[in-house]
Amino acid sequence: MKPEIIITARGHAGTMAALQSEFTAHLLSEAPERNAFLRQHAATVHGLATFGPMPVDGKLMDALPKLEIISNFGVGVDAINLDDAKKRGVIVTNTPDVLNEAVADTAIALVLSTVRKFPQSEVYLRAGHWATRGPYPLTIDAGGKTLGILGLGRIGEAIAKRALACGMRIRYHNRSRKDVPYPYDPDPVTLAKNSDVLMVVTPATAETNRIINARILDALGPEGYLVNIARGSVVDEPVLLRYLQEKKIAGAGLDVFADEPRVPPEFFTLDNAVLFPHVGSATVETRKAMGDLQVENLRLHFAGQPVKTRVV
Repeated sequence: MKPEIIITARGHAGTMAALQSEFTAHLLSEAPERNAFLRQHAATVHGLATFGPMPVDGKLMDALPKLEIISNFGVGVDAINLDDAKKRGVIVTNTPDVLNEAVADTAIALVLSTVRKFPQSEVYLRAGHWATRGPYPLTIDAGGKTLGILGLGRIGEAIAKRALACGMRIRYHNRSRKDVPYPYDPDPVTLAKNSDVLMVVTPATAETNRIINARILDALGPEGYLVNIARGSVVDEPVLLRYLQEKKIAGAGLDVFADEPRVPPEFFTLDNAVLFPHVGSATVETRKAMGDLQVENLRLHFAGQPVKTRVV
């Protein structure tokens, strides 16, 4: 008998196929009535494969009393209540490391696109303005500027390497210093003051919720740029929108938003914002590696072996 799992939502197609091949899988997002679905599978389901932002809390865990493991597709586990899982002895896994390079590529693409306005210049060309209005207005160099990294974890370090190759200087702030050759700032406000571009790579936690607020943006100043590839929740989005509209900061590059995929339409009219639809890890190779790790954690657990990437 294959172990029974619930898949919370439709995700990466190859991963979905693997989950449905290796396990007896039930899809929660297609259930006509959630509570009836959970009651139907409560006695037989031992695992959850999670995709996307659907909350997984103690109430859901209690509805599945045989639950042993929650295997998440992605690094961020902010949708999963880790305290609730720990209290119930439920293992939680994620998919770190395999997406570092793709996300770091996206981060640097956002930096370059934001300070050089490459997307805006393409729109200018496609509209025929090059021929009628002349060359696109000058922008600024990325080289020689200071990139402040808020959250120098594995992804942050991969970003730093790429930024150095672009001729940028690196500073950082973490909860504690790391053994790295970059200057350390004691708090996010100081980091913002010392940065030309502030890169946000923090996990989404209660402590980091709206950590990018008016104080940080004031410290960044009218010549500073914000780039966020973490989670939309780490930025006070209405405040950021106002600072961009009023030119209180020079610009922003955003791959994540507070209520995805519903992005405030006011962002779409801004010439000083570059917007990506959460594509940080969205490559064929990376998504396959993430899915392989999600499936492998489930496979190992049900074989009685330690999982590879345990969070709790």
